[in-house]
Amino acid sequence: MKDNFKTLVFREAKSLFELKKTERLWHFPVLASLCVGLPLLIGYYFNKLDYGILSCMGGLVILYLPTTTVARRMIMLLTCSFGFMISFVIGLCFSFNPILSAVVLGLFAMSVYWVVNYFGMKPPGSFFFIMIASIASCMPFDLEKIPIRVGLIGMGAMLACLLALFYSLFSANPVKTELIVVKKSNYTTLFESGIVGFFIFVSLLIGHLLQLSNPYWLPISCLAVMQGASLQHVWQRSFQRVLGTFIGLGLAWLLLLLKMTPLTICISIMVLQFIIEMLVVRHYGLAVIFITPLTLFLAEAGSAMTVDANTLISVRFVDILLGSIIGAIGGWFLHHEQLRHNAERQIRKTRVHILRK
Repeated sequence: MKDNFKTLVFREAKSLFELKKTERLWHFPVLASLCVGLPLLIGYYFNKLDYGILSCMGGLVILYLPTTTVARRMIMLLTCSFGFMISFVIGLCFSFNPILSAVVLGLFAMSVYWVVNYFGMKPPGSFFFIMIASIASCMPFDLEKIPIRVGLIGMGAMLACLLALFYSLFSANPVKTELIVVKKSNYTTLFESGIVGFFIFVSLLIGHLLQLSNPYWLPISCLAVMQGASLQHVWQRSFQRVLGTFIGLGLAWLLLLLKMTPLTICISIMVLQFIIEMLVVRHYGLAVIFITPLTLFLAEAGSAMTVDANTLISVRFVDILLGSIIGAIGGWFLHHEQLRHNAERQIRKTRVHILRK
């Protein structure tokens, strides 16, 4: 027992310093940083930094760029762009009531997770669709502003598609791979989707009940942890996310003390996005260190960081810690073999019973 515990501790400690091999070159992180940073710089130039922040969220669609032919790349990005806009609309339309928004977000997360897994989309999978819907569901409800907000998301996504087109035309010969790489049974996919949807609902509901200033960080952190490929991977991600967040908050705190201007914040976001894309495929925990200040800057860029740094850091750590704990619990249910087997068997029985009627 003691030897097994030592082996486990040694393996987890080793994973903290182990960098995975990757074929990702530097030019894709540059492309990603441009897709996120250019809308911010345009918003800054026209003194509409809040518009730039919404547009840069649409620019995140570039992370779904597959390594396949140019035509299939553009079809994929345009489809995901439309999905981003739908996600944002659903979140905005139900933001007038915190309980209803949590229920709708849970159902939306369940649906998106099922669709993405059914078609076997590669990572980041359903993450950014649910993330955008989570952020939108916590925005103040304003019916008149919904069209312009959704339009800004669409403009950011279209800019990313345009940059992706030029990148695909002038980049080296891409490796042709299939978009659909995983084929799970419908019962397994339905079970996983139900678990994800339920815990996304719970995390946002807890955020609202605790009256957190930015409750959307709970479902985002929860989903990031639950995306682990196995139960061990889920716990590893939970630990790495909490540790990486703690270190990242320290980095963010140091940067906030510099009293950065909105322009330097925009440039910092581009640099951080580049670093994240270089690291995320090699070491998740290291990437989280830079994801934390990036998200903080995106949240506070419009106010030129007027919020007290100490308060901001402490609140954000609580948000991510709570979300990671909920995600770890959800991951246990998600990868529990006996529970999965019983649920799939019950779904089959129910389906047969309905068809016989």
